[in-house]
Amino acid sequence: MMKEYLPSDFLPILVQLIAAVGFIVFTMIVTHSIGPKRHSVKKDDPFECGIESKGDARTPISIKYFLIAILFVLFDVEIIFMYPWAVNFMKLGWFGFVEMVLFLGLLMTGFYYIIKKGVLTWEKE
Repeated sequence: MMKEYLPSDFLPILVQLIAAVGFIVFTMIVTHSIGPKRHSVKKDDPFECGIESKGDARTPISIKYFLIAILFVLFDVEIIFMYPWAVNFMKLGWFGFVEMVLFLGLLMTGFYYIIKKGVLTWEKE
């Protein structure tokens, strides 16, 4: 039997949402209005980890960097799927084992394709 939800059942969620948004808006307005407003050339200069900015922010970056980053995220996320499988290995039995072998086969096929395409080889520029 499924319970019918009434709009009044969602009232606590709505109150909490309004309180959270209200707190954020209130905090931003108060800190902006009472905070110091001192501007100088040094203070308004862009700052990144204590290293002085050099050049233009629009300098082109090699596509290899982005390919490696995307591949790292892709394979990292796929590896995350192995942890629940390892925890439930005994419960899943042969079906779970075959599914993981299939998953790893597809993963290794993609990895083989990447290696054959030469995406992971760095050229000295």
